[in-house]
Amino acid sequence: MGRVGVLLLNLGGPDQIEDVRPFLFNLFSDPEIIRLPIKGLQKPLAWLISTLRAKKSQANYLQIGGGSPLRKITEAQAEALENRLTEIGKQVQVYIGMRYWHPFTEEAIAKIKQDNIRQLVILPLYPQFSISTSGSSFRIIEEMWKEDPTLRQIEYTLIPSWYNDPGYLQSMADLIAQELDQCSNPDQAHIFFSAHGVPQSYVEEAGDPYQREIEECTRLVMKTLNRPNQYTLAYQSRVGPVEWLKPYTEDALEELGSQGVKDIVVVPISFVSEHIETLQEIDIEYREIAEEAGIANFHRVPALNTHPVFINSLAQMVAKSLEEEPTTFDQVTHPVKNMKMYPQESWEWGMTTAAEVWNGRLAMLGFIGLIIELVSGQGPLHFVGLL
Repeated sequence: MGRVGVLLLNLGGPDQIEDVRPFLFNLFSDPEIIRLPIKGLQKPLAWLISTLRAKKSQANYLQIGGGSPLRKITEAQAEALENRLTEIGKQVQVYIGMRYWHPFTEEAIAKIKQDNIRQLVILPLYPQFSISTSGSSFRIIEEMWKEDPTLRQIEYTLIPSWYNDPGYLQSMADLIAQELDQCSNPDQAHIFFSAHGVPQSYVEEAGDPYQREIEECTRLVMKTLNRPNQYTLAYQSRVGPVEWLKPYTEDALEELGSQGVKDIVVVPISFVSEHIETLQEIDIEYREIAEEAGIANFHRVPALNTHPVFINSLAQMVAKSLEEEPTTFDQVTHPVKNMKMYPQESWEWGMTTAAEVWNGRLAMLGFIGLIIELVSGQGPLHFVGLL
């Protein structure tokens, strides 16, 4: 078959403070993150959001050392996976492709072509599939495949999700058990699964399997753990005024506090690497919310990173995928054509109730003003040098 490669896909993160704003711009330029009724507004809105959020995001990254550790951790995972594949008799070159920061997916594909890879396993480091994570990366690669005859000579297969893989489940259970055993009363600690959220419309309109997979994954982890603890699943990191999957992490923490829960063990169920959403959002923001709610003992299970059982599970998945019928791009869930994150009525122009629901009358006026200024080339932002 010729040379074999594995492409690990991940979100990416800013390596240093100066990278935060351009990273955010790349993130919000993705229509799988924010879907707009007018395609031409995508980049202007991404510019606006990234500019407005940059200082706050930079402050958050400063709390965890000034940048994201995601790239270094993913590189360590790639090296560990390559070594484990060698140990089980598979000579494979592992590549890293990030969606929103270096090394970009496009950079990884260029290396794959340069190295004359003939067989490729595309493996997202997201256990559960969503059109906004794995799906977004798949879409970019699929477009490249369609446009490049050289890529079409490579035999590829996708591993869309692996939330129910026994090795992955065992590695999660191992880490949870280790953290539980640090509690004064391990069997009484409440296990709190916090997953990255997605808009409710993705599940209802596009058929995104993410919610089903995350719920089933949580159930399977608890079955593998085989402990008597009560548990909760909630969703973090929502953006914007629309409804995302519920319950929200902050609301669920406050509810547990009101019920008298004193000990919780937080599990970052949809993340396999430490990054801003574990180190800052969970460890700092949600810890504070929990303590204010009366939860005295806040424990957090570390991300899998290079846990040996986890790395072995990835290696076994790769080896198995090389022997099975390939899974192709057209076999994974795609966004419904013209599907919008925001309901259509939310985009009515003018001082309407729907506009107010979207982001308030002031925000609507500001957004309209921004678009007019971008088109006309005149206005207050130009005057102060921001445009």
